[in-house]
Amino acid sequence: MENDKSTNQYNKTGNKSGIPNRKPAVARTQSFEQNYGKLPPQAIDLEEAVLGALMIEKDALTAVVDILRPQSFYKDVHQRIYAAILTLFADSEPIDMLTVISKLRNTGEIELVGGSSYIVGLTSKVNSAANIEFHARIITQASIRRELITISSEIQKEAFEDTTDVFKLLDKTEQALFQISESNIKKNYSDMGSLMRQALEELDQKKNNKDGLTGVPSGFSALDRITSGWQKTELTILAARPGMGKTAFVVSSLRNAAVDFNMAVAIFSLEMSSVQLVNRLISAEAEIDSEKIRKGSLAPHEWEQLHHRIHRLTNAPIYIDDTPALSILELRAKCRRLKAQHDIQMVVIDYLQLMTGDTGGKGAGNREQEIAMISRSLKNLAKELDVPVIALSQLSRAVETRGGEKRPQLSDLRESGSIEQDADMVIFLYRPEYYGITEDETGNSVAGIGEVIIAKNRAGSLETVQLRFIGKYTKFADLDSQFAPVPFTTDRPINNPNPISSFESQSRSTAQPPSATGGTLRSRANDLSNFDYKGPDSEPPF
Repeated sequence: MENDKSTNQYNKTGNKSGIPNRKPAVARTQSFEQNYGKLPPQAIDLEEAVLGALMIEKDALTAVVDILRPQSFYKDVHQRIYAAILTLFADSEPIDMLTVISKLRNTGEIELVGGSSYIVGLTSKVNSAANIEFHARIITQASIRRELITISSEIQKEAFEDTTDVFKLLDKTEQALFQISESNIKKNYSDMGSLMRQALEELDQKKNNKDGLTGVPSGFSALDRITSGWQKTELTILAARPGMGKTAFVVSSLRNAAVDFNMAVAIFSLEMSSVQLVNRLISAEAEIDSEKIRKGSLAPHEWEQLHHRIHRLTNAPIYIDDTPALSILELRAKCRRLKAQHDIQMVVIDYLQLMTGDTGGKGAGNREQEIAMISRSLKNLAKELDVPVIALSQLSRAVETRGGEKRPQLSDLRESGSIEQDADMVIFLYRPEYYGITEDETGNSVAGIGEVIIAKNRAGSLETVQLRFIGKYTKFADLDSQFAPVPFTTDRPINNPNPISSFESQSRSTAQPPSATGGTLRSRANDLSNFDYKGPDSEPPF
């Protein structure tokens, strides 16, 4: 980009307009001519016409304010004049030749733009603002071309260097191009007729969903009845104190979506490595103690159990990225790529406070402002990709110091009130036994119970759902699903020396007769996981 350290008169004078110090247009032109042998794309006459029109018609700015930025203008003097016009507009002051001259005098930039005579000359170049929007788009196109030329020259220079990491260069290129499109291409409004047709088409599609799910299923029946699944374009904040099971909950949810419903999901794990996350998935899927998987101390029958139960998990469309200190710009670039290549249906970030904001070299400011910017960007990402985004968040220590009940509240969200504001849904996780509470108000045991508290829901009711938390497998499940009746079958060999089969045959020989419902009380996960059983001599899935 342009050299901000240039020691010209623009840098020596205080810049109060917010325009970054850049080389004068003459210097930039000479630089382009030396590097490319031609003038950079520009439309000086149209820049003058647009600025003149803005000062002779009071409503002209509304037609171009979402098209033009100060940096869209090629000449530095035009950037400063347009910035002054934007300042007047933001302050709800009238925009004309006299007010613009006055504003530039107040900021000490009137001489830098050529004096009041130059401003007067701009207004004499046009008679009306009839084609101002068309002219503004031509100016923007020239600006984009200049940015592309600058980026491509930098890429070419780095590509010739033997020490350049090509994959980092690819990411840098993608981010630079994304920044250009993000700052220049805006979505236009839609009329009521087209929006009504779109709404009716979506309604027609939803009526065919017999189970009432209109979004990405969480796999938890009671929760899905309230939310109808994780909805497109919505930002969901999942918050809890450390140790409550935030990662376990969201991993269980994305596993259900990917394995049971074959929906592609992506998780950006800033806290745990990819392998640690996969070990959690294996523990939950194979129902093997996570401590044993962490230590590798599995018995022979548990190895067999593991290999026979993770086949579907191995082929599930789950994409994990464990890049630490991920920035919003990197996240957007990666999510765009995943959406284009794998059509992901859900994005999970674990967790929000470990992300970094895009400061553009202007300093990070305070942490609260950075978190606010991150939460707004996540909401924009959900709308842009048309997918649900679930971001995990920490809660403040106020929960621990509060007397009496420890259930979280919206005011406990850590570091920024804008998290609550930007989110479409805020969900808290609460496990009473974490605080040594063994019974609820009615005397019922709360051991192994996890509460999913919907504290904010723009599209539905506020309710609390109880789930079963299975700590040794680090997963959540429906409260009544762990010991639901499953069909009694004898289609597997019972005289097999394999420890699993021996265990099953022993269980069947001593089992009670089937109940009236035609099933025995066994873990549903056992039968759901033991698919494609071919005996102990079969090859493992990997």
